[in-house]
Amino acid sequence: HVQLVESGGGSVQAGGSLRLSCSSSGFPFTEYCLGWFRQAPGKEREGVARIDGYGTRTYSVSVKGRFDISRDNDNNILYLQMNSLRPEDTAMYYCAAALGYGCSSDFSYWGRGTQVTVS
Repeated sequence: HVQLVESGGGSVQAGGSLRLSCSSSGFPFTEYCLGWFRQAPGKEREGVARIDGYGTRTYSVSVKGRFDISRDNDNNILYLQMNSLRPEDTAMYYCAAALGYGCSSDFSYWGRGTQVTVS
């Protein structure tokens, strides 16, 4: 039974920081590419960051230099450290997993999301 459970969201003032966590179970964590996505009201879901099985990280242009994605393979947890937050970062944030080390397949497992609000 696959589970991805996000936590760490909340309300913060512009310029502040939050760290999101995604606790995972039910699949071989180390063999999966992992990512963070977000969706704001009235907007399409967008990819924020991803980290492959080799530890290579990629970021969207809008968050590069402010966000940092990391993974704890010993405890099956994915993180997203978000710094210098802006109002436009307000969204529901989701973690997701894609089979394979290299992030070449579709994200097939998804969490339910955690809300981030920046004012």
